[in-house]
Amino acid sequence: MLQALGLTDRAEAVYRALVAEQAGGVAELGKMLGMGESQVRAGLDELVDLGLLTDSRDTPGALRAVSPEAGLEQLLLRQEQELAHKQRELALSKAAAARAVAEFSALRPNTCTDGAERLVGLDSIQTRLETLARGLTRECLAIMPGGAQSQASLDASRPLDEQALARGISMRVVYQDSTRNDAATLAYAQWTTALGGQVRTSPLLPPRMLIFDGETALVPIDPAQSRLGALCTTSPGIVASLVALFEQTWETAVPLGADRRQRSEDGISAGEQRLLKLVAAGMTDEAVGKRLGVSLRTVRRQMSALMERLVAARGCDAGLTAALRGGLCAERPVPGGPPGRAPGSAPPRDAVGNL
Repeated sequence: MLQALGLTDRAEAVYRALVAEQAGGVAELGKMLGMGESQVRAGLDELVDLGLLTDSRDTPGALRAVSPEAGLEQLLLRQEQELAHKQRELALSKAAAARAVAEFSALRPNTCTDGAERLVGLDSIQTRLETLARGLTRECLAIMPGGAQSQASLDASRPLDEQALARGISMRVVYQDSTRNDAATLAYAQWTTALGGQVRTSPLLPPRMLIFDGETALVPIDPAQSRLGALCTTSPGIVASLVALFEQTWETAVPLGADRRQRSEDGISAGEQRLLKLVAAGMTDEAVGKRLGVSLRTVRRQMSALMERLVAARGCDAGLTAALRGGLCAERPVPGGPPGRAPGSAPPRDAVGNL
């Protein structure tokens, strides 16, 4: 009953016996309470420490029990004093923590201004992603350009995605079409759909973005150099624009299980049409590869095969053919030339890294 005041069962039993004046000496108390003398003495020591036993004025050298009214009130007062002391210590700790946070904020490169925080370094980005993922209540939207995703990125995302999907969070992700050719990324996308997420792919994608509950967005500071860091923003106008861009991208993308190889009436697939348009627009091989998330070698191989088909079949639209030949002659083989290289061109090299 008196444990809340700091008494053990042993000390409480001894105290009750002494208050009732049921026994006098240690041996008599032990016999009455069914305790050994060592237990009785330990109980007496506790009562002395708590102020519930004091020197007897009638019998010098003996102890007497302090009345419950005075003794227990003293125990309550002591607890109140200890609590007040802990509250003061807590207030001082909070003040010290606040000062430390302010000092560390001035030292670290990740600064927040007008609802936008600049995150520098992969650790800072991962820490913020973990915080945002834990706080999700409705949905997470993601656009992941660049084709194959790094294994490190997939490993870091797996526990966050699994926990969010287990809580019933809606997850929609758009990868680049070339992701279908990477075993690790494709397996991850299929794992996501198996847990209830939705995955689509598209030939061309806007820069990478993650949107949490339509309120917070994470985008690269420089899409061409993702290692420079990320920008985390809660600005309603910016987030709303990114959500609109995601929805437009989602509508034109196709589900992961759909066949992207279906061809139009002229025999050209949607992916090949994208490739032709980028080349006709004057983009270099490297730029086309980055936009489509494929290697430089893949771009050249696909263009060589496509040109041969177009010219051999019916010689496509004169304007487009001229534009293609003008953009390809310096770096791609014309039909009938040496396979894989144009005369005088350097050997093709794979594109390095992803967006």
